[in-house]
Amino acid sequence: MLKLLLTHVPQARRQYYGDRALARLQELVEVTLYEGDAPLDPKGLIAAAKEVDLIIADRATPVPAEVFASLPRLKVVLRSAIDIRNIDQAAAAQAGVLVTHAEAGFVKSVVELTLGFLVDLSRGVSRAATAYHQGRKPEIKVGRQLAGSTVGIIGYGRISRELAPLLAAMGMTVLVSDPYAQVDDRRFLKLPLAELLGRADYVICLAIANEETENLMNAAAFARMKPDAFFINMSRGNLVDEKALFRRLTRTASRARPWMWAGRPIRCRRRNSVIWKTLSRRPISEVSPRRRAKARRSTQSARSKRW
Repeated sequence: MLKLLLTHVPQARRQYYGDRALARLQELVEVTLYEGDAPLDPKGLIAAAKEVDLIIADRATPVPAEVFASLPRLKVVLRSAIDIRNIDQAAAAQAGVLVTHAEAGFVKSVVELTLGFLVDLSRGVSRAATAYHQGRKPEIKVGRQLAGSTVGIIGYGRISRELAPLLAAMGMTVLVSDPYAQVDDRRFLKLPLAELLGRADYVICLAIANEETENLMNAAAFARMKPDAFFINMSRGNLVDEKALFRRLTRTASRARPWMWAGRPIRCRRRNSVIWKTLSRRPISEVSPRRRAKARRSTQSARSKRW
């Protein structure tokens, strides 16, 4: 019988598999479970996988070239996610190891979560609930209606194609920016990213994470957004320049807005890690020359990319 290493830490294993799925897996192969609290590093992975034929690797477990060189018995590495960037695919090919990943079964779940964020941000649900939990009566505020608002979606992959029709059905104007995708649905308007950012009341980032989209939402991008626009990142955290986002949010900290959705940035690299409403109402002309020069350099750098 083939032997398999499941790299998930116990907590992640309970969330991703459960007893029924794990029992079915154990009927097919001899399963070794990793019981550590922290994700395996390459050295730990090599030690744990010495006698196995297959590895199911969680997203936090890197599989560099040294792993393939040290495990001659290894035949397959299965990533239980979509992202395989931290697996050395060239080294795997040289070693004759098959690398594969999971199907995108999370599409509908991410779409539902995005809709929840839109309603929450527009109606201040979390803000009011937090106030009540702190023993305060929340200030009554008029929310924003989604119908009639404009939403800009960055990236037009499987999640965006599932989300966009729902937003259109709710009465929203849907803008899409993706230089590599064709948008055939006449309900949606495809625009360059800069124009989308300037027109959208809600900006939803769903672009794929790669070298080209690293820090796609930088200082120049945030500066183009409407002063009262909402930004929701449903992609990887590395698409957002967190320092630029922090500066954007804290630039008017002395005039902090009561309608701000959160108080400080979440320092996290996971999906959905940064969800913010932009704060500053100052036009670009009021920004210091130093900041304008820095934003101009960022813009010039971005022009070399297709986004």
